[in-house]
Amino acid sequence: MPASAGTGLLRAAGGMARSLHLAPVMARLLILDDEESILFAMSRYFRSKGFEVDVARELEEAEAMVVNIRYDLLIADLRLTGVYGAEGLEMANLVRDRCPWMRTILLTAYGSPELEVEARKRGATVLLRKPKPLSELAELVTSLL
Repeated sequence: MPASAGTGLLRAAGGMARSLHLAPVMARLLILDDEESILFAMSRYFRSKGFEVDVARELEEAEAMVVNIRYDLLIADLRLTGVYGAEGLEMANLVRDRCPWMRTILLTAYGSPELEVEARKRGATVLLRKPKPLSELAELVTSLL
């Protein structure tokens, strides 16, 4: 067996062994938001932290992705179609029913205690008020995985 296979060592050209520091396999995230700038910023940030990231702009797109790809965590905007939308709750419901291992973070600018109770009933792990610094969101993601 080569020195690099399973041992964490790599033989350099001169025969000296060097230790390899391989990053652990990171979680796969799905981000659902209707705002392109938010999708861009969040996906770029989480990819820079080593996560695998897919994005969806519409509920139907995210639903298809969740049933065909194994994700560890969903970050979803509560409202995709305006102030009366609640697509994030629908998505939390789907995740709870079809992917019970997944964690769900819902983001909203319109939070209330009643909404938090409803989000939890539907399967959301956490409901956060926007805006939230990406570093804080990343800490939460890491703690949930």
